[in-house]
Amino acid sequence: MTIAEGLVHHLERPLGRGHTPLHACTGAAGGAACGDVIRVSVALDPGSREGRIADAGFDASGCGAAVAAGSAAVSLLRGAALLSAARIGADEIAQELGGLSVAKRHAAELAADALHRALGAAAREQAALAHAPERTLVAMSGGVDSAVAALLAARGGAQAVAVTLELWSDPENDGESSCCSAQAVRGARELAHGLGMPHLSIDLRAEFRAGVIDRWLSDHAAGETPNPCVRCNGNVRLDAMLELADRLGSERLVTGHYARVSEGPLLRTAADRAKDQSYVLSALAPDSLARLRFPLGDMCKAEVRELAQQAGLGVARKPDSQDLCFLAGTRQGAFLERHGGIGMRPGSILDRQGRVLGEHAGAHVFTVGQRHGLGIGGRSPLYVLSTDTHANTVTVGPRQELLVRGMAVREATLHRDGACVDGVRLRSHGRRLACRLPGEESAGRHERMKVVLSEPAERTAPGQLACMYAGDVVVGYGTVVA
Repeated sequence: MTIAEGLVHHLERPLGRGHTPLHACTGAAGGAACGDVIRVSVALDPGSREGRIADAGFDASGCGAAVAAGSAAVSLLRGAALLSAARIGADEIAQELGGLSVAKRHAAELAADALHRALGAAAREQAALAHAPERTLVAMSGGVDSAVAALLAARGGAQAVAVTLELWSDPENDGESSCCSAQAVRGARELAHGLGMPHLSIDLRAEFRAGVIDRWLSDHAAGETPNPCVRCNGNVRLDAMLELADRLGSERLVTGHYARVSEGPLLRTAADRAKDQSYVLSALAPDSLARLRFPLGDMCKAEVRELAQQAGLGVARKPDSQDLCFLAGTRQGAFLERHGGIGMRPGSILDRQGRVLGEHAGAHVFTVGQRHGLGIGGRSPLYVLSTDTHANTVTVGPRQELLVRGMAVREATLHRDGACVDGVRLRSHGRRLACRLPGEESAGRHERMKVVLSEPAERTAPGQLACMYAGDVVVGYGTVVA
């Protein structure tokens, strides 16, 4: 059909407009910028082992192109198998309409966004695909690392299915620099389709808010400095993708993390120590780890970018995303106030003897070890030694007062007996410190334990993770206490 014929056909006889199938999952896209909104609803055949779409419908408001694009999406969806439907993008919707002008292209993009939100929800709630040994789920963020991981999985003979998580949505954030925004989901989908892979997206915003953001906010209010990436990987993100893998009949999940797997199974550090991510993955349960594959674990970043360049991937030189995805484009203090009601409250900066040296805007925005941003002078540099959010004070001192020979750790998990522990890392890319665990700590869960350092090191902020190693293998983790 020509552009005019395609648009006229779907405008005059819109397929499934106003229809919501029984037990349907619905996805929506659009709104603020253009005023166009498209909602797509799909229901899978519960008896189909390929997840065939039994019925689909849509609704749309705004321009005529939005109505036509919604109708085209339904036309492409009805009767399709789930993974075939997961290959539908804006290009396919535009083609169904006979092609679209640049001015009307946004309608196809909105329809694709709505379609994929509906498909992701249906896959997560209704799919029960037959087991396929060659099928592999690939976590895709839209960056170069996950793209190369997907490329390597496909080259290894896997039937790769890409999945992207939408974790956070905030108009105050820069969605382009976040790995889990709606913009990132669209970019990852286009990348996956360009590689010939079906793509599914999962909306985990509610789970991320409850399991990561709310905990992060409450920890800051209590004066701790938590690492939300550890909590996200260990309790929200990877578990959700493994559950989806079960729904899709897949045993494996491939990610673009820089890590390796040892016998046990246990985590090992990556070959590229500068990019190693074993720290942020340390809270993964062994059962989950057994199903994960890290094809970048033996590679360095330069090799990954070169592979992407050779494959013609547009993300080959894309900058790495910000570690804390939900802070992209916004200040931590502003985020704490907007989402946690933790506003600025002036208080005193003290020395160890309790003498007032200056004033701060709020103890909750400072962290142990911090040097810059204190706003006070002195003959030698001063560092934050401790914070007290109840008294709203920040205590500072010279670096030597920051040094400790050990720390207490709460809620610790050991995968092997503590006698094998010989190193600890206290920051995601921090130096590995030689240490030992006194006593006879057995494998298992411990409410509290002591870590003794071989030489003095700077005190770590309460709330941070202590990742414990035996050589290059992660054998335990816990939360640092004051």
